[in-house]
Amino acid sequence: MDMKTLYLIVPLAPLFGAIVAGLFGRWIGRTGAHVVTIAGVAVSFVASVLVFRDVLAGHTFNGTVYAWMTVGGLNLEVGFLIDSLTTMMMLVVTFVSLMVHVYTIGYMQDDPGYQRFFSYISLFTFSMLMLVMSNNFLQLFFGWEAVGLVSYLLIGFWYTKESAIYANLKAFLVNRVGDFGFILGIGLVLAHFGSLDYATVFAKAPSLAGETITLWPDTAWSLMTVIGLLLFVGAMGKSAQFPLHVWLPDSMEGPTPISALIHAATMVTAGIFMVARMSPLYELSDVALSTIMVIGAITALFMGLLGIVQNDIKRVVAYSTLSQLGYMTVALGASAYSVAVFHLMTHAFFKALLFLAAGSVIIAMHHNQDIRYMGGLKKYMPITWITSLVGSLALIGTPFLSGFYSKETIIEAAKLSHLPGSGFAYAAVLAGVFVTAFYSFRMYFLVFHGKERFHQGHAHGNEPDAHHGHGSTPHETPWVITGPLLALALPSLAIGYMTIEPMLFGEFFGKAIYVADRHPVMHELNQEFHGPFAMGLHAVMTWPFWLAAAGVGLAAFFYLKRPDIPAALARRFQFLYRLLVNKYWFDELYSWLFARGARVLGTGLWRGGDQGVIDGLVVNGSARLVERVSRLTRVLQSGYIYHYAFAMLTGVFALVTWWFVRLN
Repeated sequence: MDMKTLYLIVPLAPLFGAIVAGLFGRWIGRTGAHVVTIAGVAVSFVASVLVFRDVLAGHTFNGTVYAWMTVGGLNLEVGFLIDSLTTMMMLVVTFVSLMVHVYTIGYMQDDPGYQRFFSYISLFTFSMLMLVMSNNFLQLFFGWEAVGLVSYLLIGFWYTKESAIYANLKAFLVNRVGDFGFILGIGLVLAHFGSLDYATVFAKAPSLAGETITLWPDTAWSLMTVIGLLLFVGAMGKSAQFPLHVWLPDSMEGPTPISALIHAATMVTAGIFMVARMSPLYELSDVALSTIMVIGAITALFMGLLGIVQNDIKRVVAYSTLSQLGYMTVALGASAYSVAVFHLMTHAFFKALLFLAAGSVIIAMHHNQDIRYMGGLKKYMPITWITSLVGSLALIGTPFLSGFYSKETIIEAAKLSHLPGSGFAYAAVLAGVFVTAFYSFRMYFLVFHGKERFHQGHAHGNEPDAHHGHGSTPHETPWVITGPLLALALPSLAIGYMTIEPMLFGEFFGKAIYVADRHPVMHELNQEFHGPFAMGLHAVMTWPFWLAAAGVGLAAFFYLKRPDIPAALARRFQFLYRLLVNKYWFDELYSWLFARGARVLGTGLWRGGDQGVIDGLVVNGSARLVERVSRLTRVLQSGYIYHYAFAMLTGVFALVTWWFVRLN
């Protein structure tokens, strides 16, 4: 088969499944909907594997697939850039999506929107693949907006729930803020580079490195800094970085499979992928890199802290995602793009695993999501227990597991960076190790160990009650749910060990990622690296290992031995506890500043502008003026000839007087 055909099959197979399930779901039924969509994603995954092997053999592709239109000298095209960075993303997206599709058969089996859900997740897979395969900014923006749209549809999937509608509207609006910055950045690229094609822009970038633009009088900004920061505003929205992070925890209102697909493995990593792809631009601006690093560090530490006080099982994992996205962003700011993408890959597997395991627990708990009403599930759900443990150990960076290699390297990259803000970033990611271990194992111990508390439980779940069993005792979920858990547990265990050397210190990424000589972090990391086995052994000599161990130990002590201590601490440090429970009051601030501010502005424009100026002055005012002039002229129109003769004589007298005055 021709490789170009294979490239087209990758995104179009899920699109075909989405169209069939979405438009003809009523006729093909539930089984037909999941068969056609799973087959589409499976074909896409197999095609991605074949493309990956072809790229490993040294065959890359950068070309136009379809010319959409030509405006002046500007070509607007659909094109693919197939290199090692793209193929790695294709494999992650298609594999995790395939696992989520299979899992959904069990999870959504009683939902009336079964066909619609399969159509949406398949459409999401198509959108994400178009984003990562693009070779120009136009197609990137299409994929960017398409994943945002499908995310909106999926978060609000249960559209009769008010909280779900609020959550999807919030996600949509926050992403509009990021996307506004993103499209401004793309506009600047077009204005100064004259092209939207990556290769053209990257080739021309060094010649424009010294160019400045004036955003307001007497202030010159580096063009590359402004473009980099505007594009990163888009990444802040999609990848939920502070202060545009507020939408991601609320997006847990959607069904659990989309939490795994969108908010762990794929959509939220779009911003990380985009910055890595734009490395030739970011390497020209230290200001942009420093900003990225500091924002990532704030997100990594302070969003992780919020996970400590959450009681909803999915929200704990959601704050963990926010924190890990912060780690990836720190790596981007340190010019360790390959490390960020490496963590993106390892994180996709273990975080999707944790979300799907959480969904398995939710089913067993009859859709109760409150971890305070769980406990002792280990003996009832052995597969969910062991896979959750693997996911949690990978997340906290246990030596030899996948998360260890990527997370440890990010911490080292922050330590070795010399950019402004790197000291703060290093301290934040180091402290984040302890925090991550503590909240991850707080959840793990409360769910799987200790005394059974589920007989006290009430329906605290976000999700509409589905009838997955009605007995009071939990039991293991069916194979369509546990199968994907086991399939995701394998890469969570081994993928880091297997791939760290080629991805970070070999030639895997090649020219797909560019790092300038003045940013030597990757070179210095290479000097310290002596193989994955030696790295795992050396871990016991490092701070992250002991911080993670301390976090696990403290969680075990607090939640297994002395559960009274956390409650006492919450009372003792009430302000701090309220600060975390209220998520630093960001939601309230945004509601007051933007929502209330928009209403005040709208009311002012309505009363002052619409009623006062337009209706009052322009429309009604002109009518009143005509009316008053009419009243005056009506007095003069009496109908008597002598009145008119007198007016004429007065007029003639006035004209003659004016004429004599002019002559003299």
